[in-house]
This record gives sequence, structure tokens and C-alpha cells, in this order.
Amino acid sequence: MLHLLLPAVLAVQAMAEMQLRVPEQPVVALYDQDATLNCSFSHPNVFNLSDLSIFWQLTDTKRNVHTYSEGHDLLVDQAERFANRTSLFPTQLKLGNVSLLLSKVVVADEGSYTCFVKVQDYGRAALFLQVAAPYTKPVLTLEPESNLRPGDKVALTCAAYRGYPAGVVVWQDGSGRNLTENVTLSLVANEEGLFTMTSVLTVTLEPNSTYSCQLINPLLGEEGYASVTITGQNIAFPPVALWVTVGLAVCLLVLLVALAAVCRRKIKESCEEARREAEEAKELNEDESETGVEAR
Repeated sequence: MLHLLLPAVLAVQAMAEMQLRVPEQPVVALYDQDATLNCSFSHPNVFNLSDLSIFWQLTDTKRNVHTYSEGHDLLVDQAERFANRTSLFPTQLKLGNVSLLLSKVVVADEGSYTCFVKVQDYGRAALFLQVAAPYTKPVLTLEPESNLRPGDKVALTCAAYRGYPAGVVVWQDGSGRNLTENVTLSLVANEEGLFTMTSVLTVTLEPNSTYSCQLINPLLGEEGYASVTITGQNIAFPPVALWVTVGLAVCLLVLLVALAAVCRRKIKESCEEARREAEEAKELNEDESETGVEAR
């Protein structure tokens, strides 16, 4: 007989359980901002707030986040890290809105939260809170920065700070080709749980090349972009070529100086020869004149 009654009793209990509504998708909250964990219910009968009990707790650890019973908050057993950070919406309780306001969200708040509600019957539902923090604008640096030659291996570093969760860095060249080889990514969390992301791309240097890094936060989308263009002016002459160039310049200067000296000497000699010829011609004319006079 008992085995026949038990399914009926379970069916009555299931019908008596209250239906709660919570978001199906995770709730995304910005770091250091306030977040609302939405939870609501509908009840066929009119009820007094003194008959309403609300329990918010962490799903995994069962730690108390916020409790409301007999018309007021009961926060004696509240987990310490939620102290002075949680509140309900008192004017909405009669309407079945038992949402929780969580202020100054931190990375440690991420996780599953369960909402329990009891009037005459009870119900419960869980939702997931995800925390997001925007990264700083990416900074792209080049190592080494000088004395570069075509064919050198160069490390391009793209760094961004104080973000969450772990992002994705996409490297591209000037033609939009995705560069996935020789890329390393490091994540370092600070005491607040926020990440410093560093992505390093190693390339073989070519003049007039452009490289870019794009930072994508999986919860917030694209957050930043940085690029660098390496032109021929950025590539220094190798030491041997530099000395050869200097040597050629010195030789050319010496040749020019020598040529100028030779030309000056030739011009001087030509001028002296012309002067001597002029003097000789003058003397010859004077001699001819004197001879003509004597003949008369």
C-alpha cells in the first residue's frame, strides 16, 4: 500500500513547489560595479511579508550571502566578504521580485548563486555570475629597438593590464595574415585577481613591414588594438658597410681635394705662360719699332 501512496505524495510535493525565474544565461558584471542577480516568483495566493523567507547562498559552498525572514534582513550568518555589500528591493518583494543587489563586484564573487524562496511552499533556482574587467589599451614594443638588419630575429611584445577574464591576442601582418607561429602568452594575476597579459611574437625582420596585435575579451569583445611599422629607416647599416661607406667618402674627398690642387696649379702655370708670351711679344714689337726709326 505504501509503495502506491509514495508516488502520489511526491507528485503533490512537486506541484506544491514554487516556480522561480532566474536568467538562463550567466549574468555578466563589471569589476568594481554593482550587479543585480535577478530572481522572481509568482504565487497564486495573497501573502504577507512576514510569511516570506528569502535565502541567497553560494551554490557550491552553501555559504550564506543574504537572508530575509519575518519582514526583515537576517545577516548574522552572512559570509564576511559579503558584509555591507548585499541588499534586496523592499518595495518589490510583494510583487515577487526577490532579486539581490551585489555592490562593488570583485573577481572572487564569480560563481553560482542559489535563490531560495518560501511562502507557504518553497522553490529554488540557481544562476551564474561572471565578472569582467576591461584591459588597458595594448602597448606594443620591439626588442631590440636598434641596430637592426634584414633577417634578424625580432621579438614583438603586446601587453595589457588589469583585465579579466583571460583574453585572446590575435597577431596579424600588414596584409591581414594571421600569425600564430612562435607566439607565447603569459598571464599574471595581481592580489585583486586581475590579469596582466603579455603576448610575444617572434618574427624574421623585413623592411617596410607592419605587425599588429588585437586584444579580445571573451565577455566584452574587442578591447584594444596596437600596431608597429618597421621601415628601411629603422634598419641601421651593419658595421662593415658603415666603415666601407665612410672609407669611400674619405677617398672621394681626398680625390676632390687633389683634383682641385692640380687644377689650380695648371691654371696658375697657364696664366704665367700667357704672361711671359705677352711680355715677349711686347719686347719684340718695341725692337721692331726702334729698327724702323733708325732706317729712316
